[in-house]
Amino acid sequence: MGQPTIVDSHCHLDFPDFDAERPEVIQRALDAGVERMVTICTRLRNEPAVRAIAEAHAPVFYAAGTHPMSAADEPLATFDELVAMSAHPKFVGIGESGLDYFYTAESAEIQKQSLRIHIAAARETKLPLIIHARSADDDMAQILTEEYASGAYTCVMHCFSSSPELGRAALDLGFYLSMSGIATFPKSQEVRDIFAAAPVDRILVETDSPYLAPKPFRGKRNEPAYSTHTAAVGAELFNMDYADFAAQTTENFDRLFWKAKS
Repeated sequence: MGQPTIVDSHCHLDFPDFDAERPEVIQRALDAGVERMVTICTRLRNEPAVRAIAEAHAPVFYAAGTHPMSAADEPLATFDELVAMSAHPKFVGIGESGLDYFYTAESAEIQKQSLRIHIAAARETKLPLIIHARSADDDMAQILTEEYASGAYTCVMHCFSSSPELGRAALDLGFYLSMSGIATFPKSQEVRDIFAAAPVDRILVETDSPYLAPKPFRGKRNEPAYSTHTAAVGAELFNMDYADFAAQTTENFDRLFWKAKS
């Protein structure tokens, strides 16, 4: 038996933080047991560059959407545009989209419009929707639930650090919660409690690198290899051996991100 393998379900390998050593960063992830990575495009005009990274590296898959914090600055994504992109064999998810009222509350209406377009594309393509939610719990729960009533779709709450209520609303819809480095921070007990109360077959692991490096790298640039530290905390929360938690979260990833299944 080799080392247990996991998946970094959400990173940003196209960001300039990685320009000087992208192949090395991917290799370090593989060496650490991170067998696959999903790199996320946050502005659709960058999609060709993100796609090129996925095409150049076998372990890398990608998703694309308009991040809610850029929704007011970018052309509104169209349903047809997102569906057309999804034809690429390594395009595995829609987003990240969502609502961010912490930084960009003034663009709430355009964020909601953008979110509903991304949901429609996820429903049409059967690919998972990747959600960013910050300081918008009530609107987020309402839109996700309303839209689900209009037609089922799958979804992951990326980098989940919202309220227990939003966590429950997402789980009730059959969605997944993704654990980032935040879950390793000493002051994140409420977040750990939400994960510990969730079904273990709905948990994913991610870095959101270059952001949110877990302990012991907090404050430094994050990279996909470090998702193993978050997974170690997840294993503790569920009272599981690391290998079992790694296998479970990988199975969860394959179920949700079916196009990236190994």
